[in-house]
Amino acid sequence: MGSGSSVNVQYKYSLQKSENAFKAAVLIQQWYRRHVARLEMRRRCTWRIFQSIEYACEQDQIKLHNFFSYLMDQFTPSSSKERDFISRMFVSGESYKEAELEKYCDYESIEVPDSYIGPRLSFPLLPDHATALLEAFQQKQQLHARYVLNLLHETRKHLKQLPNISHVSTCYSEEVTVCGDLHGQLDDLFLIFYKNGLPSPSKSYVFNGDFVDRGKQSLEILVILFTFLLIYPKEVHLNRGNHEDHMVNLRYGFTKEVMQKYKVHGKKILRMFQNVFCWLPLATLIDQKVLIIHGGISDTTDLDMLEKIQRDKFISVLRLKKRKESSRKPEVDVINGESPSGSDAAGKEAAPRLSLQPQPAQAPSTANRPEFSRWLRKTVQEQIDTCRRLVDISESEPEELTYSSMVSLKDVDEPCWTRQEEWKQILDILWSDPMPQEGCRENKVRGGGCYFGPDVTEKFLEKYSLQFLIRSHECKQEGYEFCHNRKVLTIFSASNYYEIGSNRGAYVKLGPDLIPHFVQYQANKTAHMLTMTQRQDFAVALISRVEESAFRALREQLFAHTSALISAFKAYDMDNTGMITLSNWATAVESVLRLGLPWRMLRPQLVRSSKDGMLEYKSWLDDLAMEQRSQEHIQSSLLEIIYRNRSNLETIFRIIDRDHSGLISFEEFQQTWKLFSSHMNIGLTDDGIDDLVRSIDFNKDGNIDFNEFLEAFRLVKQCP
Repeated sequence: MGSGSSVNVQYKYSLQKSENAFKAAVLIQQWYRRHVARLEMRRRCTWRIFQSIEYACEQDQIKLHNFFSYLMDQFTPSSSKERDFISRMFVSGESYKEAELEKYCDYESIEVPDSYIGPRLSFPLLPDHATALLEAFQQKQQLHARYVLNLLHETRKHLKQLPNISHVSTCYSEEVTVCGDLHGQLDDLFLIFYKNGLPSPSKSYVFNGDFVDRGKQSLEILVILFTFLLIYPKEVHLNRGNHEDHMVNLRYGFTKEVMQKYKVHGKKILRMFQNVFCWLPLATLIDQKVLIIHGGISDTTDLDMLEKIQRDKFISVLRLKKRKESSRKPEVDVINGESPSGSDAAGKEAAPRLSLQPQPAQAPSTANRPEFSRWLRKTVQEQIDTCRRLVDISESEPEELTYSSMVSLKDVDEPCWTRQEEWKQILDILWSDPMPQEGCRENKVRGGGCYFGPDVTEKFLEKYSLQFLIRSHECKQEGYEFCHNRKVLTIFSASNYYEIGSNRGAYVKLGPDLIPHFVQYQANKTAHMLTMTQRQDFAVALISRVEESAFRALREQLFAHTSALISAFKAYDMDNTGMITLSNWATAVESVLRLGLPWRMLRPQLVRSSKDGMLEYKSWLDDLAMEQRSQEHIQSSLLEIIYRNRSNLETIFRIIDRDHSGLISFEEFQQTWKLFSSHMNIGLTDDGIDDLVRSIDFNKDGNIDFNEFLEAFRLVKQCP
């Protein structure tokens, strides 16, 4: 009896102990799940903040350049001096003739001093040159300007021979590696090469655009990629991204980077980069089944049109030069052997008429292909030159035929697209994003391109017998993401894009079976040396750091719109109590910033104190102003203006600063102020502008730097 009772007690004790352990395990598991869920929620909120601010900035960039395009169409110069200035200001990206470009960028005249210890290039390039460049850039060395210009010259020659859509086959290599945006982050490129191997005859790469901007080593990335492109032209393929655009580079850092690294020859290097960018292919096709484009598609994307577009004409996709349409109609009429109808002529009597006399000679027989081709080229060129002279457009065009500009016999009978249609094709593939909803609509978040749904993807793939699309253009937390029933793959290769720890980078490998295999990474040297427990603590700390960075950027946005927020809050404060509900606060903030953020969820991080669900909004705005003033010792009203307009002002300044010297002349400032004053709702007379110019030249050197430019903006904002 005694022993049986003892066993029973021991059994109950053991059972109770197991039950307690089980309950403890469940509690720990529940706590851990809640903890992970909270971390994930924080990470997603942080992500939305970063992405919303990024897209709003891109939208501002396009709005600014739409404004300049409007000025080009509407502004009537009052003198030849104003006309010349506008021409210089807005035609900075036009193509040079071949001889002019070589003369302008004469790299052979640049001497390399004996004291130079960096890498040296000689052409044709060899794999050893690429290795030397990689080692030099790892040691923070800089390639001499002569070699940079020489490399760009050779790269341009090579790119001009390529079609708009590159074709890659997995038959010639074991696999093809596709990389997304790098955005000047050289460490990510090094990590890709370390993990996957350098380009070689058995290792093909496709780099899908956005090599530059935002990061600090865009130039080094381009030098490395162009070097491998010339060494392995059949294995390395580069697509153009929306940031391979000199107007975008003015805002996002590449222009500034080049000028800081090459103060003497920076202008020549920039000019060559602009020309090289416009020759980059627009897409890559793997095994005729997988299409790689930077942004996306629309319901009007036409691969046949993309293959025939003269891509080098679109120096900047942000800016469509509508004036060139006037030279297009005579070209079409001549090719088709037609003349403008009488009704059209009668309807345009008020406009200058383009005299096409003398008429072109009789066309030779199409049986004689060389003679017919020469006649066609000569006729078209004569009419284009005539149109340019009549409308006083003094821009240069390339002299020789290239792959994308060649007019063949079969092109004559095919439809001739307008400049607007061609421009939209390129804009859509560089700027568009996928969306989960059906259909296709304007991408108002970015300000350019469109949103395309799964139905648009399905029709496009079916039309061209494709399996799926690979695109980049959007930062993804894991470095890649499928959508549209796994028919659209986004690949993004710049890790830590918004902040250290914000996202992974990734690349994808495709073999003959075209099944994607992903490799993820994060260029963070510290994390690799930590234990598993330390890595978990490090991950939590990183989330907190990224989160704080995102909220700091968001508070800057709120402060930059202080005046508009006050007006929005007052609309809910009918009795002038200085108080509004937290719900009205969230609604008002979204109505002003239009970032599409979950403000009610973000409120605890942004509103530190409230009474009975009410917010004293003036006190809250004062706290925001105090926080920003602690970082910048400037009066609050001016600081608000600068935070809201600085990016636009800096972009405008760089557009005016033609030689990228960091200085603009009095005349350039005066002429420009007339152009963009309406954009900022500023009204000044000519005498007022003259007085302003003289008053802001503080050091009296006859030029205006960017700080003086900001001061001018402050002074004008204070004018009644």
